[in-house]
Amino acid sequence: MNEVMEKEVVDIKNMIYEINGVEVMLDTDLAKLYQVETKRINEAVYRNKDKFPKRISWITSSNEVDILWSQNATANISKMSRTNPRVFTEQGIYMLATILKSKVATEISIRIMDTFVKMRHYINFNRNLLPNRVLLLEERVDSNTKKIDELFDKFNPNDIIKKYLVFEGEFYDAYSLLLDIFNRSLEEVIIIDNYASKELLDILKDVERKFIIVSKNINNKLKDKYEKQFHNVTFIYDDSFHDRFIILDRYVMFLCGSSFKDLGKKCFGICELKDKIGLKVMLEKIGIK
Repeated sequence: MNEVMEKEVVDIKNMIYEINGVEVMLDTDLAKLYQVETKRINEAVYRNKDKFPKRISWITSSNEVDILWSQNATANISKMSRTNPRVFTEQGIYMLATILKSKVATEISIRIMDTFVKMRHYINFNRNLLPNRVLLLEERVDSNTKKIDELFDKFNPNDIIKKYLVFEGEFYDAYSLLLDIFNRSLEEVIIIDNYASKELLDILKDVERKFIIVSKNINNKLKDKYEKQFHNVTFIYDDSFHDRFIILDRYVMFLCGSSFKDLGKKCFGICELKDKIGLKVMLEKIGIK
């Protein structure tokens, strides 16, 4: 890594704080990195409230502000401000970048994601050198995860189910859910579906993202006609997959229980998979690095 990039990574690392075991960044720091006003970030969140549940972004309490100050007295928090800062977790930052949709936001968000990954790698690397310290950190993260789960359980169960399950006949909900997932990406969406068809292409033609479709049943006539008019899809032939998957920016992976041509015809579910190693193997298998 060159000296300039190393300095950029260090600067971002110094902007990551911890509140009750959760690593977060301030809206003011993100505004500085994205080269926008802080109010624009908060306006974007306000206009898209449903995409920013409190577990990924929230306005800090006075006690949490004190915690931030205790970690670093130079934290970008003005004592003259009438409101406490909003903070974003790693997932919140990722979602924010999809809303702002600027080249700077995209580039900086990818760099932030890399910094979070580097910090996790640092903890794992030092596991044997500092076992007690790492263990304490893991216990704090586990404790916080339990608190989030307890809070999540208090929400309306029907609302939770609707985010992951679509029932028979809910064609619009299925379409809307698929678009919401696509829009979480910054640049690229990989779709693995052995029955990719016209129904899927009808959706993709209006989405401003780069798509890669991996399928064993690609209609060459349909493919040729699509490529003559639209230029956002790359087709890869592969017959080694049984299930359907969606991969965002080669970083986040979803498992889909229904072929995309049949969305809404029967009850199906979509869930996010946390297996980063498996994701890497899948990308290598289809020739994507």
